[in-house]
Amino acid sequence: MPPSLPLVEAISQRVDRFTAQRRDEAAELGPEALTFLDHAAASLQGGKRLRARFCWWAWRGVAGQNAADEDAVVGAAAALEVFQAAALVHDDLIDNSDTRRGRPSAHRALEAGHRGAGWAGDAEAYGRAGSVLLGDLLVAWSDDLLEESLAALHPASAAIARAEYARMRRDVTAGQFLDIAEESAWSTAPDDTLADRALRVASYKSARYSVQQPLVIGGALAGGDEATLAALRAFGHPLGMAFQLRDDVLGVFGDQAETGKPAGDDLREGKRTALVAYARAVLAPDERSRFDELLGDGGMADADIAWLRERITSTGALDRVERLIVDYAAEADAALNAARLDAEAAAELRSLARAAVQRRA
Repeated sequence: MPPSLPLVEAISQRVDRFTAQRRDEAAELGPEALTFLDHAAASLQGGKRLRARFCWWAWRGVAGQNAADEDAVVGAAAALEVFQAAALVHDDLIDNSDTRRGRPSAHRALEAGHRGAGWAGDAEAYGRAGSVLLGDLLVAWSDDLLEESLAALHPASAAIARAEYARMRRDVTAGQFLDIAEESAWSTAPDDTLADRALRVASYKSARYSVQQPLVIGGALAGGDEATLAALRAFGHPLGMAFQLRDDVLGVFGDQAETGKPAGDDLREGKRTALVAYARAVLAPDERSRFDELLGDGGMADADIAWLRERITSTGALDRVERLIVDYAAEADAALNAARLDAEAAAELRSLARAAVQRRA
């Protein structure tokens, strides 16, 4: 059964208890440190808790209906949400994003706090430096919460879950670097390799840590054998790819009221996604030249955003990515059907998969 509280609420409450404990410990550091921790706590609010839910239901699918250790698994799932917050803080800084979930991004909130306090120095530089440290703090917190949770589990299961968690951290860090590198390196790569390069970024930056590894960690927490973990990987990776490709579509065509990010934000940031690669592959040379000049221009006008969107649509790039999403989702569904999981948990995972692929934010 799920925890006594609804799962998302149980995870959020676990995160809140953990952050409150960390704040109490920091009281002697003074008001500036407490404000810093308040920003960390704010970054953990909201969101769909998708990674935690994938972890929980994978655990439940392997462990069965009479599984024990629910509190420990909720804690481990909550640790994934803390890590997600860390990744978003760093991601927003790298991308110069002003907003996150409809609120100021962490570096902008820190910058505003500096100005509001009337402090000396460069408020923007303070915000950027503070957000680096804020993301680092959240990574440390995620490790702390994970270890606290693993202590209540069988040592063998805890060791495998710990190793998979470490792999997730390495993959997403390398993937994030591949993402920023691709914004420059694409210019020296053959055009016919750009789509595959974009999909590689999607795999390492997002698919593995958003879906695949939370599932595998959940299975490991339940003591799943290698065949079971392999089945969860076979389900999680294509679903994660579909999830990221949907994110790419929303980054270009999403409604700001639903995504909490400015319309066309990925175009202003210069993201070299599969959408971009597929569009460039069939553009005429003069249009391709303009496309490349506009992409990544943070100050481009709405009319330029509209022009880029129209080219992505008219070249068939959007349709091609939508077909790829459908194919990845079908691959994931077939893998889930073949996995030996508790029926109730498999149904919940199937519902989560649909939500991940069909979401509008």
